[in-house]
Amino acid sequence: MSSDWRTETVERVRSLIVSAEPGIEEEAKWRKASNPDGVPTFSSSGLICTVETYKDKVKLTFAMGASLDDPTGLFNASLDAGTRRAIDLREGDSLEEDAFVELVREAVAVNRS
Repeated sequence: MSSDWRTETVERVRSLIVSAEPGIEEEAKWRKASNPDGVPTFSSSGLICTVETYKDKVKLTFAMGASLDDPTGLFNASLDAGTRRAIDLREGDSLEEDAFVELVREAVAVNRS
């Protein structure tokens, strides 16, 4: 992917995720011809979230998102899914960084429980 708003968004989100909690591990999974770099995944005591880029958005999918409190309403996609929830970020969108970091911390706590 060329350097554009999606690259910048992924780098900022990646920074927030790994700084949220000590020991969060990042891996690239699900490599395939159409996505040779794979999908960035973040884990701590289980999967926290994945970060995928699409033409029109960056999608942050939380594996156990339905179990997380989201008082600021960050989740805006996959709201009907039984277990997961997602945040779709489009060009020009802002992310409430403090609330996002708290969501990541909560996801780690849910994994540990």
